[in-house]
Amino acid sequence: MRIGLLFDAIFAALLAERVRWPLWLAVALGAGAAAYFGLAWEPSVAAGWAAGGLALAAAVAAMLIPNLWLRAGLGLVAALALGFGLARLRSEQVAAPALERRIITHLTGRIEEMDWSNAGRRLTISGLRSGRFTDGHVPRLARVTVRKGAEDLHPGDGITMTAQLLPPPTPSQPGAADFARASWFQSVGAVGFAFGLPAPAPLVAPAGWREQIALGVENLRARMTERIRSGLPGSNGAVAAALVTGGQGGIDPEDQDALRDAGLAHVLSISGLHMAMVGFGLFWLVRAILAAFPFLALHYPIKKWAAALALAGAGFYLLISGAAPSAIRAFVMLAMMLIAVLLDRPALTMRNLALAAALILLVRPEAITEPGFQMSFSAVAGLIAVAEWMQRRERVPRGVVWRYVEGVALTSLVGSTATLPYVLFHFSRATHYAVLGNLLAMPVVGFVVMPLAALSVVAMPFGLEHWPLQGLGWGIHVMLQAGKLVAGLPGAVSLSRAVPMAALVAVTMGGLWLFIWRGRMRWLGLVPMVAALAMFFAQTPPDVLVGDDARTVALRGPDGLLHFPGMPADRFTAREWLRRDGDERELAEAIGGDFIHCDGRGCVARLKGKTLAISLKPEALGDDCAAADLVIANATGPCHARLLDGAALNAGQGYAFFLPDVMGKSVAAARGKRPWANNAE
Repeated sequence: MRIGLLFDAIFAALLAERVRWPLWLAVALGAGAAAYFGLAWEPSVAAGWAAGGLALAAAVAAMLIPNLWLRAGLGLVAALALGFGLARLRSEQVAAPALERRIITHLTGRIEEMDWSNAGRRLTISGLRSGRFTDGHVPRLARVTVRKGAEDLHPGDGITMTAQLLPPPTPSQPGAADFARASWFQSVGAVGFAFGLPAPAPLVAPAGWREQIALGVENLRARMTERIRSGLPGSNGAVAAALVTGGQGGIDPEDQDALRDAGLAHVLSISGLHMAMVGFGLFWLVRAILAAFPFLALHYPIKKWAAALALAGAGFYLLISGAAPSAIRAFVMLAMMLIAVLLDRPALTMRNLALAAALILLVRPEAITEPGFQMSFSAVAGLIAVAEWMQRRERVPRGVVWRYVEGVALTSLVGSTATLPYVLFHFSRATHYAVLGNLLAMPVVGFVVMPLAALSVVAMPFGLEHWPLQGLGWGIHVMLQAGKLVAGLPGAVSLSRAVPMAALVAVTMGGLWLFIWRGRMRWLGLVPMVAALAMFFAQTPPDVLVGDDARTVALRGPDGLLHFPGMPADRFTAREWLRRDGDERELAEAIGGDFIHCDGRGCVARLKGKTLAISLKPEALGDDCAAADLVIANATGPCHARLLDGAALNAGQGYAFFLPDVMGKSVAAARGKRPWANNAE
């Protein structure tokens, strides 16, 4: 009887919030796409089309069936199936060959994009030609870093060089970020760097009209970046270029670290902050100018005119900023709000946010796996939910300064809290003074940096950008000093072990439940969030991590920390292991340990009742196999122990072991048999 009353109460609460039901369609669309990426195998293309057919059938049935609950259920089924089908078909659409091994080759192609990096210029090259490529295995795009000699090159130019090319990097350990998957959806099949200087080369075929438009935009971005960096040298100029054209290369690593540790990293990544300042700044400016003419203000819809011009200006900003995923999300959200103004609808609502998310997922289902998408939508959803809650409270009159400070502090607090699970999952670090950092820096960003950046862009066609850039440089200097002040405070940053995927899913569903519903039922969302917290603290870290080179190995000692028997061959992977373990030590501090015994032939360690051996010499393999439970070696041969030789490591792409189990889990097995994991076991 009590169970029946409980269900009646739940159904009554759901029915009372019927107006919010459509928001879950966007959630289901994302869940369907996420289900595709969570599979351990690749479904057929036919499965993608079948999912699309199921989505259509469920949608039609939902429109024809009168029962409210069945219609809602069928709507969710349609969105789930559509998200899954679109993700599978999108993977087929972007499919392109990828390198399977490292090569050094003479390479020729056409420059598609040019970005600055701290190591030089990073070129995205198409139309690749090389004698080292086999038929049918030519990457569609390669991303190559050129240290010197690219200053006079532009997008659309032919280029030839000698370069080392590698496959897109695999995860550092099971469950870590898969950069190869991100590269797959960008059709990038090779990454690397050039030896020596590149040279111009003739093009095999001219670019089509669509390619010419894209190259024209890239050329405009490159010229604007050059103008900004030449007028404002050094790290300040690199920050200014990042605010306008999107590239973050050339920024002093110390400045980047300071902004990140002060909770100001969002300033460098063109997203909602920048798009809102540009769009709504234009909206306010145009409306203020038009309002100065009484005849126009009284007889014409100047508010809508201002919204239309702001939309056009934001669209131009999207183009010159490089249209990164976070910028696209911000533009779509801003466009929804400005279109709402044009249609006399409320501008900032949860429904507009859901529509923006759905539009992005319909075009790019892979966005569901991207940190930018996850963090930006979680932050905005949290802000809208808090705004809706505050609208129902009695307002207390406050001064302008108080409202501004309260707005910045609340925005920073809500945004930081809402994005924290995703920051821990992707970056394993948390900033603790983000509110203070934003309170100090955002007035300068809002009233000096962004207005002068916009003025510099407007002045560029007339060659008058020098003085706006000098003011912009001063504002950036003040912002960086505020970031360094906050980042230097004790306890500004802490590292944490990475959040397990199951915990991330649980906290996401709990957060969505909490943000979408408005009645008391919303508090049920705390249940999966508490479960996520329990999973986070209950997770067991791996005891042994092995890279795919047999020379990068980490062992968890009795102190609970990772230790390397010697300097790892792959230092990037080793640093990633420490970061994901929440370990703040430098690499040199983590080398050696009392439980590790090494000589010229290899190393031996005893952990949790198991003996591990790392064979450095082929002649040591026999003795290690006789005495150890797990042997890591490049050599191969008869072995009574669990042997990870070169072939096993190459096929497995690295391993993680949870002792006393000596079977372990490979990176390849965790990735599954997917098209972007061409070496999967």
